[in-house]
Amino acid sequence: MEARVSQVTFEEISASDFFYRNRDIAGFSNPSRAIFAAIRELVENSLDAAESIKVPPDIYVRLSLEKGISKDTQIYRLRVEDNGTGVPPRHIPSAFGQVLFGSKYKLKQQRGTFGLGGKMAILYGQITTHRPATIISSTGSQRIYMFKIMIDIQRNRPIVMDRRIFLNKMGWRGTVVDFTLEGDYFRAMPKILEYFKQTAMVNPYANLTFVDPKGRLYRFTRATTVMPDPPKETLPHPYGVDVELLQRLIQMTPHRNMLDFLRNHFHRVGEKTAEKFLEFSGIRPNKDPKKLSHDEVVTLTQKLKEFNEFLPPDASCLSPLGEELLRTGILKELRPEFVAVHQRKPSTYAGHPFIVEVAIAYGGDISSKGNQFTLYRFANRIPLLYDEASDVSVKVINSMNWRRYKVTPDMPIAIVVHVCSTKVPYKTVGKEFIADRPEVRREIANALREVARQLQRFLSKKEHVNRERKRLGVFSKYLP
Repeated sequence: MEARVSQVTFEEISASDFFYRNRDIAGFSNPSRAIFAAIRELVENSLDAAESIKVPPDIYVRLSLEKGISKDTQIYRLRVEDNGTGVPPRHIPSAFGQVLFGSKYKLKQQRGTFGLGGKMAILYGQITTHRPATIISSTGSQRIYMFKIMIDIQRNRPIVMDRRIFLNKMGWRGTVVDFTLEGDYFRAMPKILEYFKQTAMVNPYANLTFVDPKGRLYRFTRATTVMPDPPKETLPHPYGVDVELLQRLIQMTPHRNMLDFLRNHFHRVGEKTAEKFLEFSGIRPNKDPKKLSHDEVVTLTQKLKEFNEFLPPDASCLSPLGEELLRTGILKELRPEFVAVHQRKPSTYAGHPFIVEVAIAYGGDISSKGNQFTLYRFANRIPLLYDEASDVSVKVINSMNWRRYKVTPDMPIAIVVHVCSTKVPYKTVGKEFIADRPEVRREIANALREVARQLQRFLSKKEHVNRERKRLGVFSKYLP
């Protein structure tokens, strides 16, 4: 009997085709998560667009019901408007219709990571409703551009269905994204409203307006126009370089000797440091980097990690919120009786700089959750609302001896943890929780201890005042 040999077919798929087949890894796993993820990604793009030109963001989000499919799933129209930088017309189709195309591949702190989110929302909308997305944008020039686009999933290319130009008589600048998607708003509603509240907390300089499918208006008004300094672009640090990145740098470099290559392509590497490193690694300073063999590149990568005289990364590529702005946001949204805020000095993990900011708020409008603290987690000013139990912050909080600070979990206490970095150590593409890196854990723990000590002093003073008040109350009974 002749054995039948099966043929194995190999094929290449595009980036958009990959995310079409695996959309849950980007947070679009079901209708309720998808509608939350779409709003979140587009709002964060809008915040970045306004902050990049130092303009306090004004963002308007409207979600309206188009038609019902079933009891749990409906078709919605999502419209997000901002006053950001706008998108040049030649880039609009690719910026919204090509997965992994965008402006978020520079080495600096930013909300987006992969150039995925906004496009994934549009791709999900196209998959579930088969309708084009409408993009309207202007950079403040004399013209406003409108595109209707769809995504060619197999080729990862935008398909322009319609293109129009309007006169910009009012000098408007910004972007409007309008498309339909399948979703379950009423299941997602608590998370969406919480997302807006927390976004307003950690962006107190932004105006956020949300109109839900029932026409209910939620407005979060800015408390200040002061904004954090925008992050600067930076070069990769030697400790954070891998073989692939090193090979890319070698391919693109115009420099023909290793000394100039190191000085011009790595963060905080001057001439003396470069000379010391080359001596340490046994490489001639005048060697052409393009003539390094693959094995030499691998060895060079290892030596970069082993050399201990590189300066640590500086924090100019980071944009922490700052203690005053974080305090302003907490007072605006939580209205506590007491708040303590602490920002740690810049630190690094695997060559990536990061800063931890922590706050603890007590009393006021904060209610007790019973046997656990209320925790608000943020990364690069993004609220993290899912998978709380897996986050490094929870592990740090659970490991602390709170009784030492005269604090118990049943008190009306909220803890805020913000981590900003050029590369936040997320565990998933969906950006839901921060991994347990020892360096990040240590900085969160040290910051928590500092704000816990401040809360302890406040509670001690409050207890003392209450005792004195009771004592005076007893004496007053005997006064004439």
